[in-house]
Amino acid sequence: MSETSVALSNLGAIDAAHHIHPFSNMTKLNEGGSRIIERAEGSTIWDSKGKKYLDAFAGLWCVNIGYGRKEIAEAVAAQMNELPYYNLFFGTTTPPAALLAQKITSHTDGKLNKVFFTGSGSEATDTWFRMARVYWAAKGMPSKKQIIARKNGYHGSTVAGASLGGMKYMHEQGALPIEGIHHIGQPHWYAEGGDMTPDEFALNVARELEAKIDELGEENVAAFVAEPIQGAGGVIVPPDSYWPEIVRICKARNILLVADEVICGFGRTGNWFGHQHYGFVPDMAPVAKGLSSGYLPIGGVLVSDHVAEVIMADDFNHGYTYSGHPVCAVAALENLRIIEEEKLVERVRDDIGPYLAKGLATLLDHDMVGDVQSVGLMAAVQMAKNKKTRERFEKPDDVGTLVRNKCVDAGLIMRATGDRMLASPPLIITHEEVDFMIRTLRGALDAAWMEMK
Repeated sequence: MSETSVALSNLGAIDAAHHIHPFSNMTKLNEGGSRIIERAEGSTIWDSKGKKYLDAFAGLWCVNIGYGRKEIAEAVAAQMNELPYYNLFFGTTTPPAALLAQKITSHTDGKLNKVFFTGSGSEATDTWFRMARVYWAAKGMPSKKQIIARKNGYHGSTVAGASLGGMKYMHEQGALPIEGIHHIGQPHWYAEGGDMTPDEFALNVARELEAKIDELGEENVAAFVAEPIQGAGGVIVPPDSYWPEIVRICKARNILLVADEVICGFGRTGNWFGHQHYGFVPDMAPVAKGLSSGYLPIGGVLVSDHVAEVIMADDFNHGYTYSGHPVCAVAALENLRIIEEEKLVERVRDDIGPYLAKGLATLLDHDMVGDVQSVGLMAAVQMAKNKKTRERFEKPDDVGTLVRNKCVDAGLIMRATGDRMLASPPLIITHEEVDFMIRTLRGALDAAWMEMK
């Protein structure tokens, strides 16, 4: 369109004048200007200057099937022409919403058979938060309102989501966390394990949950929430002893277990859901991101039968205008069809996931690399000042930003969380693209190490 072409010539100035970006200092951002991403295909994106990048972060952990899938565009267009919108209030449904609920639950091993649709992962967090309290009140235990989460966890940026997340810099704005939310330690052995073995450390951290329940009183605790693998906190893969002990405690102490699957869900770990990778079944599980591969915004909460039966026995006074939006639901249905037919979950488990792990392991000989972790296509490279002692840099954020920027300059998009470089590429990434990623990251580490020395 001609108007679009005219706008693109001055888009940076327009963006700076009118657009507030997420998680950004706009004064600093506007000094340098935004990078304008114009198009994408497969695992590659192009900016407005024609430079291409391997998107090793799948947008924001979400573009699981890769960019440019015309099947989704066609399905969405057809649904737009048939029924562009209708709500799920007042005893109505739509074919896409009903079929999507069936499709999602077909991959939960018969354990999570109900879905409540939302517009995002943050909305899904707010939804299960209310569900947990409504559940216990309906069971005659209204005092069970307190929620326990983890330090350095991430559950969205709404008031409830940011409160449940354990990010201090988010809590510093808006008088968070809200009342009734508490945090325990994270299973981050490399940073916090000291002289303990990983399994010893993980057991200690898991048992902080039991101590917190005792402190608050079991009769007051509704739920514990955690990501199977912490995403935004740094792709922190818990040691093997962690999840069995968490599950034991939740069952023994009669509190709901919520697995935040917003990042881990829909194939990223080599299973349909992260909790399946660790062999446990949560009572509820918020989902989003990979549900539609980011093509349209949609999320939801997967609910176990025993929780759903209680919630559904009376009115659940909660919902959104766009819950189960028919066009978004069709995009998600087509996305899940592609994942199934192309066997992308199996590909992550049996092929590209192990290939990425093998490639990352080659970085362990680098002077700046202290550890690598990966499960499926979630990965982290831990940088260290002294890899023998696990000594970390005095300013980890500066180190991560330096390496990330050198990756971007070389055409590779990764994410830095402190002194950890994170990868979460599309599930369709090729072996050759993984090779490029490892080679480019090594070059960025070399350049950063020399610069810091």
